[in-house]
Amino acid sequence: MGRTVRWVAAVAVVVVGSAVAVPVAGAVVVTPVTPVASVASVGGAPSADLVEQVTRAARDRVGAAEAAHLTGAEVRVLRSDRRQAYGTVVLTTPPGADALPRDWLFVAERDGAGPAWRVALDGQPAFADLAARSGVLSERESGVFAAHGGRLGAAVNGDYRTGMGLPWAIGQSWTALGGPHAHDAGSGPWSSLDLAGGDQRVLAVRDGLAYTPCVGMIRILHPDGYASRYYHLWNHLRADGTPVSVGTHLGDTGTEIGCGGAANARHVHFSLMHNGNFVGIANHIIGKWLFRNGGAQYGGSALHGSRSVPVGGQVHNYGALGRTQGIVDANDLATVNRRSGPGVGYPVSGTVADGATVSIACSADGTSHTGRWGTSSLWNRLTDGTWVSDAYVYTGLAGPVNGRCGP
Repeated sequence: MGRTVRWVAAVAVVVVGSAVAVPVAGAVVVTPVTPVASVASVGGAPSADLVEQVTRAARDRVGAAEAAHLTGAEVRVLRSDRRQAYGTVVLTTPPGADALPRDWLFVAERDGAGPAWRVALDGQPAFADLAARSGVLSERESGVFAAHGGRLGAAVNGDYRTGMGLPWAIGQSWTALGGPHAHDAGSGPWSSLDLAGGDQRVLAVRDGLAYTPCVGMIRILHPDGYASRYYHLWNHLRADGTPVSVGTHLGDTGTEIGCGGAANARHVHFSLMHNGNFVGIANHIIGKWLFRNGGAQYGGSALHGSRSVPVGGQVHNYGALGRTQGIVDANDLATVNRRSGPGVGYPVSGTVADGATVSIACSADGTSHTGRWGTSSLWNRLTDGTWVSDAYVYTGLAGPVNGRCGP
């Protein structure tokens, strides 16, 4: 099978511009065609107008400059009736191209009795509006889609908590082949990592709804506007809104380029997204690591406590950090003192090791200290009743993560 999944089309698939996907026994076969739209029948209604308008919405989303490198479009209508539809759209690139594909979920609603559709892609406010009244979405899909309508406060500006582990089994260590870089090594946010090693089994980093926009790619929408994206997969599952939990096997590292682009060595191209857009992965907490930018794309390092691992090194998956937890960063020392109150005037009650995970009950002001991330007078009361300075705890948030302690 060429170590990839080619599935029977249970949905309508239309490819515009570079290839057409034709359902056959046991496979979706992709063959080159000239740049014309193909027509499929979806839910008894012709889909040519829908495909055309979804494609136009996707190309408008990226703008003319990027669209020039995205030469094809693949639209998968996952569920529809005569008035409403939803599915995935991918703007594809030729095999071997430097550019990589772009993809979104879409929700569409027919505008009156004519051929026009109102189309919204995830990350646009209309996406949540259309999803809320769509009759072709499940209740769970409607709830998750509501968080991807661009209205939530972006958890990418000053709040770096993701609730994500790394895309392999907890306890395994994989190689960081490439540090933070743009999803296509271009000029966008450095959102992506190239990762390989271990048993090569790529796992979901968090609960959510999984989709397979094209062969080799899976994207998971999480319930707070974040999405995780996995590309170049072999032997991957077919996911058309499939609920997955953290640790679900998505596929294996590979070199698949079903949406276009290039992959010279077996790996997973892992990307962080929010509201349909790629976001810089630096300083976000993933698997209890902070990935840091280097002077150029694909460089940088990963930090766990005071331990820094450069590109080419081994990164251990410690699992997800909870929203009211922190990672002790002793700023190159072995331990941090725990005290009986919020300041150095209180007795020492023990120590906590660099890199340890601590659970925070509440926070209060106390004596000021300077750590790796700056100076802070905030102290965190741990769930065991002891206190540590927030200057030596990385939580992903500049402030209390579990409220302030009472009087």
